[in-house]
Amino acid sequence: MSAQPFLPFARPVIDESTIAKVADVIRSNWIASGPNVLAFEQSLSAWCNGRPVRSMTSATVALEVALQLCGIGPGDEVITPTQTFFAAANMITKVGATPVFVDCELATRNLDLAQTAAAITSRTRAIMPTHFLAPLDPAGVYGLAQKHGLRVIEDAALAIGSRYPDGIAVGGCGDLVAFSFHPNKNITTIEGGALVVNDEREAKRVEALRFHGITRLPDGTRDVDVAGGKYNLSDVSAAIGVDQMQQLESFVAQRKLLARHYLAQLRTEPACTLPPDVEGHSWNMFAVLLPLDRLRITRKQFVEAMHGRGIGVGISYEACHLATLYRQLGYREGQFPVTERIARETVSLPLFPAMTTADVDRVCAEMRALFAEHAR
Repeated sequence: MSAQPFLPFARPVIDESTIAKVADVIRSNWIASGPNVLAFEQSLSAWCNGRPVRSMTSATVALEVALQLCGIGPGDEVITPTQTFFAAANMITKVGATPVFVDCELATRNLDLAQTAAAITSRTRAIMPTHFLAPLDPAGVYGLAQKHGLRVIEDAALAIGSRYPDGIAVGGCGDLVAFSFHPNKNITTIEGGALVVNDEREAKRVEALRFHGITRLPDGTRDVDVAGGKYNLSDVSAAIGVDQMQQLESFVAQRKLLARHYLAQLRTEPACTLPPDVEGHSWNMFAVLLPLDRLRITRKQFVEAMHGRGIGVGISYEACHLATLYRQLGYREGQFPVTERIARETVSLPLFPAMTTADVDRVCAEMRALFAEHAR
């Protein structure tokens, strides 16, 4: 076992000032949605080029609400990459629509545009791409969507803080964009998410969908015209989000510094497949592919060995189409070889703003030693 402190693969950074503000919110007795939620949404909107943003309890429900906002349901199809977290396909399924999977590009892990074009049918209503190891190609995705009259719901759970090559923030253009503020994301509200929409009409509809379907009548009474959920963010969580947004750019700068140090220092024999260094990427995770065909250990054994050396390692992500729920739709091994390769070989190494380059050196050194022990 390592004598050094355990280094997790992700950890939120919440300073004492933020903790004090949370205590103030709790003492105020206004702990449900209130002024801090409004302030948090305003800061998100400012980041997203002034577009309306509504916060929620998770990115998962933001995707669900986005699908409801688009009127997507039974009989409809939504194209999504199978290299993504289960939430995307699950929410498509939950609203009664059918997820149609496509493969991804190996380097960026973003959806394969050629397969996406081939998958469009008369039942397709939307494309739900995931921003992964680089911001997605907006021209390609939106070009397809406009040609076929489709909505685009961007799963940007990993991408708050990312920018396109022209400098526009992810969320600052396009159609509907969902963010996550889970503790392993670039900023956190403990649990939470948000949906970027196109105008105030959509924002008002989202407000109803996230809170019981309620709308206010002129006389002050309430009405319900849709079976909404209850997904509103608390003021306690939003107070954390306000402070986190003020630190977003510094968090991203540190993530970029650490990622580039990994790219410079992670030299193993045999070599890992490293992620691309794409300008504007906010580096939520540093995911590599292990050269398992040239090692005498499995991925599970690698993860366990790294944990034994005091270093946390994650797996991002499994192949969604091979989950039991989606095998029932007829999906099987061999259909999406790039994603299936990633699912077999991927690991996520430690990356969070409180880390130092010395922590990166430690991870690289332990991996080099482990590979040396187990190389074929």
